Amino acid sequence: MPTTDPQTILIVDDHPLFRKGVIQLIQAAPEFRFVGEAASGGEGLTLAHRLHPDMILLDLNMKDMNGVEVLKAIKDEGLDSRVIMLTVSDQAEDLIAALQAGADGYLLKDMEPEDLMQQLAEAARGKITISEGLTQLLVSSLREKTRPTSLADAGLTEQENRILDHLVDGKSNKLIARDMGIAEGTVKVHVKHLLKKLNLRSRVEAAVWADRCRRQAKP
Repeated sequence: MPTTDPQTILIVDDHPLFRKGVIQLIQAAPEFRFVGEAASGGEGLTLAHRLHPDMILLDLNMKDMNGVEVLKAIKDEGLDSRVIMLTVSDQAEDLIAALQAGADGYLLKDMEPEDLMQQLAEAARGKITISEGLTQLLVSSLREKTRPTSLADAGLTEQENRILDHLVDGKSNKLIARDMGIAEGTVKVHVKHLLKKLNLRSRVEAAVWADRCRRQAKP
């Protein structure tokens, strides 16, 4: 039996057969609760505001709005849902665009069903979820940009370093604020400052960068 309330999930995808398949997987998993589906980006935004789901599975290519546009609207409007892109595109530019817009994960539709559910379980625990085959694309992109090569070179304050630790754990601003005993608005300011220092555009990029730096620093 699950020890916590099931994570609520909203699916936004314009392929009805695919939605039905994912819904069946979610309904069979006790740690999740399916709460709604949308066949377009606009409908997805409406349902996201109404339902406030814990997690949104979002297609990248839709007819009315593409997934990145929907993602940006979700983040700009302050919704605290974790957004996982679920798409057929394994192109580097799509992956980077989604992460820069604030996606909490990027998964491919050709995953095995059990692998998809495992990744969603990881996402529910606050982890960043990226299909294994795409990780190298992200690493290569980060290497191409000018930014500090180590945590010591980044010039982060003690508070910014603590917040970066929380970003690596995949925590939202609300959870970080609660854990650190500071205001959520203060967390947002610190995140903005540390992203500027690292020359990065999203918290997921920052988390991946920090994790890589720590791995490289280990003897």
